[in-house]
Parts: sequence; structure tokens; C-alpha cells
Amino acid sequence: DVQLQASGGGLVQAGGSLRLSCAASGFTFDDYNIGWFRQAPGKEREGVSCISSTDGSSTYADSAAGRFTISSDNAKNTVYLQMNSLKPEDTAVYYCAADYGGWGLNPDDYDYWGQGTLVTVSS
Repeated sequence: DVQLQASGGGLVQAGGSLRLSCAASGFTFDDYNIGWFRQAPGKEREGVSCISSTDGSSTYADSAAGRFTISSDNAKNTVYLQMNSLKPEDTAVYYCAADYGGWGLNPDDYDYWGQGTLVTVSS
């Protein structure tokens, strides 16, 4: 079975850091792009960042660029999202997802989704 297990969320003060992990199993990790998305209460799901498991290329939403860093450990089938300088507006449930054959931060392009991990940033 395909599984994407997101973890690492929690409560942090503004300006703090968190590292999210996305452990993947049940599919050929190297063939997929892995993306991080978030959804705040009352808002649509939005793309944060994604990385190619093939060549390590990555992209970021404007809201994440310069503060968040995505990385991949292909030996562990795991993608990380290091989040620094967190702001209250980063508060959301963060999801990881896998996309075969595409590229970008459109959630409609992603084939598999994890269950999400909650990030709460207090002011």
C-alpha cells in the first residue's frame, strides 16, 4: 500500500523553527516528485514546496522562499521541510504528497497524499 507519513508538526513561537518529515513507502520513490502543501482553517490547500526525487531540483511558493528548505534522503525514502523564521500565518495542517510525471505546486496534479501534521505558530 502507498503510504506517506508526515510528522514533525507542533507548537512553536513566532521566529522559531520546525522540521517536518515525510516518510514514503509503497511506490518507487525515485520516480516521483514530493510536495509539501498546507491548509489553514477556512482556506484552500496551497502548495509550499516540492522536490524532484530524481535530480533534487526544487521549487518554493513565494510565502516559503528564503525561510523554508526542502530536502530529500532517497536512501530513506524521506523528504524533509525545514521551516525557519516561522510566522503566525504559517499555522496550518501540512501535508506531503507524491506526483508522478508532473512538476509544480498544483495539488490537483498529485497522486498520493499523507494524513497531515499540524503546525501552530504563536505570536
